[in-house]
Amino acid sequence: MPQETSSIDDPTDGDGALIAYFGYGSLVNRATHRTTIVDAMPARLAGWRRLWRPRPDMPGFPAALLTVRREAGAACDGLLVVDKAENLAAVDAREARYRRVRLSPAALEPRGILPRDCPLYVYEAVPDLPLHREPPKILRSYLDAVMQGFFVEHGEDGLRRLVAETEGFDTPIHDDRHEPVYPRAIALSPAERDLFDRLLGRS
Repeated sequence: MPQETSSIDDPTDGDGALIAYFGYGSLVNRATHRTTIVDAMPARLAGWRRLWRPRPDMPGFPAALLTVRREAGAACDGLLVVDKAENLAAVDAREARYRRVRLSPAALEPRGILPRDCPLYVYEAVPDLPLHREPPKILRSYLDAVMQGFFVEHGEDGLRRLVAETEGFDTPIHDDRHEPVYPRAIALSPAERDLFDRLLGRS
């Protein structure tokens, strides 16, 4: 399998230029997107492990957010988003404290057809930032957005894989559903709320 290479460069821009990025957390939920995307399709990324990691740039709260790391034999589900190259700066700004990494097409199994010669990326958390002094917690409002995205794109089986294949799901959860801290919080139906809590064993 060809190796992925780190990249912070921009693809050649111009009228109609496209890029694609693999979302594995909140980006799986289309309701959290802030650019007008061209297309999106469920996909699976080989050679990467999803994990919960403390996020250092959350003043006043020790939040844990999702990232990925290279790991042979691992894989994770997500959403492959096709976007205009001109929107890439806005996506980079959303993914502050993450670095954009170039992917090989061989690492991805999309459920759809990608545009030809479309650069592929994934966002990986910057590893060398100082961690919060308190133990991390998962914001339930963020987790709800992630789980709703997986439920829509991958079904209940995909939700179970999300929990099974993600390192760190024993991290404590901070329940902020009534006053969401996550800025792109979404609304859940009662059925979604019950399903998510049941799958986590926290109903």
